[in-house]
Amino acid sequence: MASNEAMWGSTSSGGAPAACAFPTVPRVARSHAWDWAALLLLVAVDALLNVVEPFHRFVGAGMMTDLRYPMKTNTVPVWAVPVIAVIGPVVIFIIIYVRRRNVYDLHHAILGILFAVLITGVLTDAIKDAVGRPRPNFFWRCFPDGKAVYDNITTGVICHGDPREIKEGHKSFPSGHTSWSFAGLGFLSWYLAGKITVFDRRGHVAKLCVVLLPLLVAAMVAISRVDDYWHHWQDVCTGGVLGLVVASVCYLQFFPAPSDEKGSNERRGSGSSIWIICRPPLTQITDMIPPPRIYTHACSEARCE
Repeated sequence: MASNEAMWGSTSSGGAPAACAFPTVPRVARSHAWDWAALLLLVAVDALLNVVEPFHRFVGAGMMTDLRYPMKTNTVPVWAVPVIAVIGPVVIFIIIYVRRRNVYDLHHAILGILFAVLITGVLTDAIKDAVGRPRPNFFWRCFPDGKAVYDNITTGVICHGDPREIKEGHKSFPSGHTSWSFAGLGFLSWYLAGKITVFDRRGHVAKLCVVLLPLLVAAMVAISRVDDYWHHWQDVCTGGVLGLVVASVCYLQFFPAPSDEKGSNERRGSGSSIWIICRPPLTQITDMIPPPRIYTHACSEARCE
């Protein structure tokens, strides 16, 4: 937690601040240093999970009928997922900040969405490594030349493809594209719901459409994973639920529910310091206290007149 001097600004010899200190993103970020450190830890854990070899689930000859879908390129490339799920929403946060000049809102929106996607990423990759479900196109990863080789006793596959492709072929469940998209865009939907007061019961369906638009984009990303034969439908459904649940928890950690009276304009626990951090010098406070009133006439037992 930041010190009082850091939050209030430099003080004069009398103990009062020399000037009012407006909150800035760096000041607010310093007060949440441990949260940012936790984000770095999540990045390290997720990187480690991507290095770990996933569980190689048994794949027999009889299972190859459902795993022989063609190899296709990604409709939504891997690099596009953080652009859609993180950078796009952050741009919207900045646009709203330019209009409202609420430093706390901007900081906590960025911190919240980063927590949402990173927690989702760690959970997704951990489950991928533990489950090891083969992708629908696993046959061509295992046998790129189309010549299948099986064990004579167990009928299990004996792959002779690229080890990197085989490793990736055991990471079908759940869908990372889908979970990341629903985590980032789900957080954005919650954020917009609070900002435009979608639950004010005034019947503005247009507001609801704005809130549902990010979820539609996430759903289209999920559908592309099935269309590209990189995931089974169960993979994308689970990934969508996982991302949306984490997004909801992270949003409510930093903001009130959109149905709350203060859900549209205040972060949770911000209080009166949401716009400016400023306290007057002690001498100004004492000057505002009126002098005691002196009565020169008689007072009755009930009251002075």
